[in-house]
Amino acid sequence: MLETPHVIVGAAIATKIPNPWISIPLVFLSHLAIETVPHWNPHLNTEMAKHGHVTKKSTVIVAVDATIALISGLVIANQVMPNVNHAITIIACCFVAALPDLVEGPYFFLNMRWNWVQKWMAFQKSIQTDTGVFWGLLTQVLIILASIWWIS
Repeated sequence: MLETPHVIVGAAIATKIPNPWISIPLVFLSHLAIETVPHWNPHLNTEMAKHGHVTKKSTVIVAVDATIALISGLVIANQVMPNVNHAITIIACCFVAALPDLVEGPYFFLNMRWNWVQKWMAFQKSIQTDTGVFWGLLTQVLIILASIWWIS
């Protein structure tokens, strides 16, 4: 799944549950839960096997998605200001929501082949449900919209 749905779900959880001792573990679990929803994302592993590197198109998709996710999380956190503690919890939850995928970044983009990351990637792949581009992006848009609705 792209990072933006993970981050917005994480922000939604933190918005409704401002206690970081509860929200942060829930956000981590939410990452795993929504990975099971049929979705589409660039297949970086396949590209690495086929080309020896991530394609330029996928790199652009990852960069745009990460930028949208970052901006979204900051905008949502800003909505609770001047409550700085709550805003920090939202930002922390956004980070934790993306963290299971972020740890893969050095593997794909810096050629760092840590064994534990490969095991983590295999686990994530085992729980993911991939589908075509249209339906896979639609499910992610619906997750984002439901999360924004829940925040409102």
